[in-house]
Amino acid sequence: MQQCVVITGGGDSVGRVMAEKFLAQGDRVHICDVNGDALAATLAANPGMTGTVGSVGAPEDVKRIFTEAFVAMGRVDVLVNAVGVAGPHGPIEALDNAAWEQTININLNGMFYCMKEVLPGMKARRHGVIINFSSGSTRTGLPNRTPYVASKYAVEGLTHTAARELGPHNIRCNAILPGAINNRRMQMVIERNAAAQGLTPAELKERLLRYISMRTMIEPEELADTVLFLASNKARHITGQMIEVSGLCEWEE
Repeated sequence: MQQCVVITGGGDSVGRVMAEKFLAQGDRVHICDVNGDALAATLAANPGMTGTVGSVGAPEDVKRIFTEAFVAMGRVDVLVNAVGVAGPHGPIEALDNAAWEQTININLNGMFYCMKEVLPGMKARRHGVIINFSSGSTRTGLPNRTPYVASKYAVEGLTHTAARELGPHNIRCNAILPGAINNRRMQMVIERNAAAQGLTPAELKERLLRYISMRTMIEPEELADTVLFLASNKARHITGQMIEVSGLCEWEE
């Protein structure tokens, strides 16, 4: 059965891979992204996909995103909340209040705003799937990244509670916890941190992988395949789960 899917942060990286995989299996897909150039490039490469430029952290943008999604597709069966920001880095007492609030707003509030838009229709049809992106860092803790980790812990609380509340309406809600994703953003982080520590990127990557049981980074396609499974009828009784796709993160520095 064809599904109508909205993916936040669908302009590039994991979001784009997910959007293209849903489209390839015959689903209708609407994406949003704050990066207009990335969104335009993805739409140009994927005829039939639709999208909206906007920030999930701005309620007025979210209203517009879903107004356009409903016009394009008529309904939303699957919501993938993939948008996330890294937030500030530093000891708690030195963190800027505005940076803390921005991280919580985008990583947590944005998911809440998006869920509010799709739930009335999902309840009316007694069918829906919501997949939220958390982080493997909630399993390890990550010093000097408190806003990010706290926001992702909150995403898991939102997911679990929503699964309980929405289960009687036949709406499922799960969370994906990615590990170190092999994408452009992670490569830039490795290069920047390696330079700061006087290491080569290869040396820093080796140090990073020591704390992952399977000594591996995660490909965007792996996350996309997991999301497509959770959105499918094969996972029709899987809800309220926090699924780590990471090779098992043991520790982070």
